[in-house]
Amino acid sequence: MKKSLIYPIAFMIIITVFFTSILAFLNYSTADMIESNENKIKREKLLYVFNIPVNDYNPQTVKSLYDEYISETQIGNETLYVAKDEDKILGYAFLIDGNALWGSLRGFVALSSDFNTILGVDFLSHSETPGLGGRIDENWFKDQFRGINISNSTGYEYIIFNPSPDGNVDSISGATLTSEAVRKIINENLNELLERAKEESLNE
Repeated sequence: MKKSLIYPIAFMIIITVFFTSILAFLNYSTADMIESNENKIKREKLLYVFNIPVNDYNPQTVKSLYDEYISETQIGNETLYVAKDEDKILGYAFLIDGNALWGSLRGFVALSSDFNTILGVDFLSHSETPGLGGRIDENWFKDQFRGINISNSTGYEYIIFNPSPDGNVDSISGATLTSEAVRKIINENLNELLERAKEESLNE
């Protein structure tokens, strides 16, 4: 009886080790490629929020354009992205995150150098439903955030949906809950960013 159990157990161990080794090898061999692709996406998103045109999405072209205009610096445990045209600061971008309808959402928001205007918003990752909440990735939705003045906003209400009298953004039809979650995430993150900007005197 014992011998009859040894062979299937040994076989399962060998199979497990074999496929685990294959997965480990694939993970190791593609790690650089995955990192390179993630860096390319991050650079594209940051160029977008700063409204820096990209005519060629070749990785080297994107990197060259990114290095020309954008630099990174650490403030505490967070990375601050600074866009410059020669010596003139165009603005600052920050990572934003929060819980949307179906999971966590991460992205970037860029503000003008005086912290009075939103330059752009884009999303790195989310779990929203394709064709519904997933439409937050569409340019028509993201482009609405460009140029919004936040200097006179009351409390957390930097982003307000139409048709409110103070509305500045249209929500996504059929995806009200996702739209509201995105609005809340942006407003809460903006409030924290502006408080930190005052503490760090970035807007002086």
